[in-house]
Amino acid sequence: MPNDIASLILALTVSMITMAVALPAVMGRVDKAARRAQAGIALQAAGWVLLLASNMMPAGSWADRLLSTLSMAGIAGGLALNATAFELWCGRTATSRVPAIIAVVLTAGYAIGFSNYAFRVGWANGLLALQMMLVAVTLMRKPLAPVGRWRWLLVFALIAQVVVTAWRGALAAFDTAAFPAFMALHPVNLLFALVANATAVLSLIGILLAHRDVAARALERLATLDGLTGALNRRAWLAHAAVELANATRYGHRLAVLLIDLDHFKEVNDSRGHEAGDLALQFFARALQGACRAGDLVCRYGGEEFCVLVNRADLASTQAFDRRIRTYLAEAAPRELGYALNYSAGIAISAQADDTLEAMLRRADVALYSAKALGRACTLDAEAMHMSAN
Repeated sequence: MPNDIASLILALTVSMITMAVALPAVMGRVDKAARRAQAGIALQAAGWVLLLASNMMPAGSWADRLLSTLSMAGIAGGLALNATAFELWCGRTATSRVPAIIAVVLTAGYAIGFSNYAFRVGWANGLLALQMMLVAVTLMRKPLAPVGRWRWLLVFALIAQVVVTAWRGALAAFDTAAFPAFMALHPVNLLFALVANATAVLSLIGILLAHRDVAARALERLATLDGLTGALNRRAWLAHAAVELANATRYGHRLAVLLIDLDHFKEVNDSRGHEAGDLALQFFARALQGACRAGDLVCRYGGEEFCVLVNRADLASTQAFDRRIRTYLAEAAPRELGYALNYSAGIAISAQADDTLEAMLRRADVALYSAKALGRACTLDAEAMHMSAN
């Protein structure tokens, strides 16, 4: 059994080294969470290498003390980094510092109490078990971002690791004769090595799947949001707006489409440069989004055109929305952009049960171009125009 345990610990170390080398190559450009996960695996790999190296030194020698202490720092530090990585992947921007504090306390206590075998092994394994439990608790908490079911595999593996690690610590501290050395002939050691190998594999799977979740969310954002302004792009807005119109028809409430075109925007690009034009578009998108209520939808319809779906709105409330935007622009644009910014717009209100989004957009478009023909800087109502034309 000692040889089996040694082989399993060596296999674990090789697996951790392989993960530390492979993850950066496989994941490519990564976010903050992935960088912490990669650093955490690298630290744990270094910790296991140092722990094996310490077992080759004379017991109790300065080399044994140094390598053992550094190994604890690597393993505990790696777990702390992994804990924060999983918190970030679960959507929490404020991560707990407790795992890092435990890593520091563990290393310091291990170094100070190294000469007492029962203390140092009980101390190290007990605090490592606590760290792992904190990671498991983090994964069990309701995530603030979409997270796959892979986290439950990690939870079960970590809880198993907690049990066997705490068991090792308790044996070393309170029954030292049954657990006199790192490679001691004891079933808990074999179980520990087996579970540690399984946890390493599941950690790799969890990290890769968490990174995939982030990449999938990024692709979804690219597919639905305008890259410059952060508003919905035209395709995504049309899909969401069609659903809202269907709901409005079903439940008998009205909504409005406000189609907007920034006035003289080409002059901004020509006289101030395209960078100034980009800043103006971003500023205007923020103004629209800031004026919206829950359920309203803003999109960059194309170029300097924007479109707003004002949900549960009649003509009066849509005109009030328009006035709020114009009032804000008059006050904020000179301050933030250094020049005035204005727009022309057309309003279309959902009319009857068979009204369509395409028909509303056509009516709003006609009203918009009539507003531009009248001298710009105004908003016209498509329905009122239609009535006057009749």
